[in-house]
Amino acid sequence: MAAFHGVNFRKLVPAGSAEAYAFAIFCVAVAAAVRWVAGLWFEGIVPFATFFPAVLLAALIGGIGPGILAAIAGGLIGWWAFLPPSMTFFPLRPAQVISLLAYLITCLILVWAAEHYRRLTKRLEDEQKFRELAVEELAHRLKNKVATIQSIVSLRLREDPQARDEIVNCLGALRATDDLIIAAQGKGARIGDILSAELRPYDVARISVEGPEILLSPKLALTMALLLHELATNAAKYGALSDSVGKISVRWSHSDPWLNLEWRESEGPPVTVPNHRGFGTRLFSRALEQFGGKVEATFASTGLICKLSVPLSELTPSGVPPSSDASVSLAANTMPKIS
Repeated sequence: MAAFHGVNFRKLVPAGSAEAYAFAIFCVAVAAAVRWVAGLWFEGIVPFATFFPAVLLAALIGGIGPGILAAIAGGLIGWWAFLPPSMTFFPLRPAQVISLLAYLITCLILVWAAEHYRRLTKRLEDEQKFRELAVEELAHRLKNKVATIQSIVSLRLREDPQARDEIVNCLGALRATDDLIIAAQGKGARIGDILSAELRPYDVARISVEGPEILLSPKLALTMALLLHELATNAAKYGALSDSVGKISVRWSHSDPWLNLEWRESEGPPVTVPNHRGFGTRLFSRALEQFGGKVEATFASTGLICKLSVPLSELTPSGVPPSSDASVSLAANTMPKIS
């Protein structure tokens, strides 16, 4: 516990502090008041019934010391006020002694359980912080490595600028998707965000996208990023984005068990079937095979039509909802977030 509705009481009330002991006394006072009011309305209530929650709360918030203080204070108040004869520390009868001992033993168990929970929670929080730091450090190193690889490629392929630019741009697409995956705490990246990253450099007024939110697993997200990057690059060089009037429409949906995405270009230059299998062609023919998916490209006279399909079971990590019904189209000059 120690955190309710996003408020971390461990930071507000440090364990073993004066505030923690004051909080324990406050809990006991409230428990005593509740017990007194309840006794006016109902007869036969256990003398120490309302003090157990007070002890547990004091131990959860303040630690062992405040928990023990609450237990002792509650026992004394219960003995003095609610064990007959009341308002006196008259010697207890055997049954009352047993009741008081049972209360104290139960309180010790509650304090021990609360402290165990506090330590477990603290350890989990420390592990979570360590994982976040590790992810940040790995992300930083990954960015440095990608930048280094891009520099090496640029240096080694300076005599072949076309191959150099293709490789460097692909690495850039992977790095952008890595950033999306890291932002999602390693769960993956949403297909709308990948499209936004790949198409933002172009005239988005001529691009429309529509589809539900779908979180792709990290491996599939990287593969889709490469495919979408290749489609956008080809459209900019030879297709709909290579002139001033061409348009692109991207639509996707899921139909158990498939995710289906269609990339459709129109009103651009005439399209012809390529004469040789370049990097893009080989990438398209093999990229989704590892997921059991498939790619179908049609070189229609109106523009390239590419359909990507992949099993829905490959899309999301366990426990992550695959999609929602929300969809959106591009605004005039902004690439939207799919929501």
